[in-house]
Amino acid sequence: MAVKIRLKRVGKKKQPYYRVVVADIRSPRDGRFIEEIGTYNPHTQPSTFVVDAERVKYWLGAGAQPTETVRKLLHYNNTLEAGETTAEDSAKATKVAVEAPVANKNAVEEEAEVVAVEKE
Repeated sequence: MAVKIRLKRVGKKKQPYYRVVVADIRSPRDGRFIEEIGTYNPHTQPSTFVVDAERVKYWLGAGAQPTETVRKLLHYNNTLEAGETTAEDSAKATKVAVEAPVANKNAVEEEAEVVAVEKE
């Protein structure tokens, strides 16, 4: 079962209030969830984001992936330290690390061909 940490919208029309929930990815946005771990109110000045840090770390350790919005909120709240990465972040970093040398290798080969042509 794939699990996400995401926002569930509650509140009146044009006055959103969110709950941070752990839910199966197949569940609708405002539907069934496994556990509520916090709240987010964007209308207060400054915005209010309250989350149970222990439960967040537990769910991240269990393989839950935060959505992009929740990941940003966790970073702003210092719940998810800069050094911590999720499996998704690790996969992106690995992909970039694997592709980068190949791109540089091709650029170096093209430069070598241009220099060889100029010498002739």
